[in-house]
Amino acid sequence: MDIQKIQNSILKAWEDPTYSSNSEFQNHLQEFLKLIEAGKLRVMAPQDPTCGQVPMDNLKDWKVFDWVKKGILLVFRTRKNQNQGDKSWDKLSMMGPSEGSRKLPGSYVREGSFIAEECVLMPSFVNVGAYVSKGTMVDTWATVGSCAQIGSYVHLAGGVGIGGVLEPPSARPVCIGDHAFIGSRAVIVEGAIVSENAIVAANVCITATTPIYDVSKSVTEEFRGYVPPGAVVVPGTREKIFPGGKAFLNCAYIIHYRNPKSQDKVALNAFLREQGIPL
Repeated sequence: MDIQKIQNSILKAWEDPTYSSNSEFQNHLQEFLKLIEAGKLRVMAPQDPTCGQVPMDNLKDWKVFDWVKKGILLVFRTRKNQNQGDKSWDKLSMMGPSEGSRKLPGSYVREGSFIAEECVLMPSFVNVGAYVSKGTMVDTWATVGSCAQIGSYVHLAGGVGIGGVLEPPSARPVCIGDHAFIGSRAVIVEGAIVSENAIVAANVCITATTPIYDVSKSVTEEFRGYVPPGAVVVPGTREKIFPGGKAFLNCAYIIHYRNPKSQDKVALNAFLREQGIPL
């Protein structure tokens, strides 16, 4: 199927709701979902949404392809709820395991998402439009939200919440770079970026506006919604004065950067234990 034809069909239906009932459009929409499930089409990429599995680095430079998001939204607009056969009703069905991956009982992958080879899904949830690259572990009770882009050999620990960003179509989804580690019960939402090789400790919450203070150097640097490559991030609070008194609001701190020595798992674990960092 010509992807340009699919794109044109989606954009036409987006502008003209009467076209959405056209059989040609419905065929295009079904093929569109199959392309996402095959990893041949993605919401966000360096240049081309058909790039497939590429290194997830330099994520600030990646582009959002809003027409792909519009296609997903049109699925919800044009489909009717259907009995999925397990006492649930939805406009999207659940997918089976993809070739070369492990999908344990209790894990749910929604139609219109991609799971690459060598991935392991413990009881968890992956939503429509998500892209999970090779060798990634989605641990127990972790969630991968709509359109989230997860790199290769990432570990999403137990209870991690990766937020979905489906609307508006131009909004950047959450992106997790290759070889990143997201600790238990951490929450990454609102299109935040965690760069390649970064480590986010347990219970860290990162939104688009969460202050992330780099205190690993002599001069503190502040980031918002962005974790640099190789950064080790821990939870924290910051003091703010209100008319009624002081309050301590959520923030995060970068306390270390991974280097060739701390890329080694044994050395890295020793460093984290010394710093009292829970994962």
